[in-house]
Amino acid sequence: MDSSPTPDDPLLQARRTAEAMFDDDRASRALGITVASIAPGRATARMRVTAAMVNGHAIAHGGYIFLLADTAFALACNTHGVTVAGAAEIVFVQPARERDDLIAEAVERVRFGRNGLYDVTVRRGDGAVIAEFRGHSRQLQTRQG
Repeated sequence: MDSSPTPDDPLLQARRTAEAMFDDDRASRALGITVASIAPGRATARMRVTAAMVNGHAIAHGGYIFLLADTAFALACNTHGVTVAGAAEIVFVQPARERDDLIAEAVERVRFGRNGLYDVTVRRGDGAVIAEFRGHSRQLQTRQG
């Protein structure tokens, strides 16, 4: 029995929608963010902290950590169609440093109407939690015809 996905397979459709969004995301790609996995309502993105991302305290600038988390969030919520952020917040748990490999895992908590709520945990490669992010999404209406 062939278990390869069919064109109308929900997993395949979710991947295609999110990957299309990421293909046009020049900011994330310029920072070296890569996609590790995509599934409906879930995504994992990775980034290595470079010298250009470190602030005056010799730690990763929070804006870069936010961007990584936001990218995973965007991938997860775009598995349901064209979706944008309505709001987001982040709590920095501990610093990341130059050469740290960071992994952001986004998980859908709930969708209601065209809205969604997603949690993203950013971890260092050794598993230490660096930040917790919560994003609120809004699916855009698409034109018919």
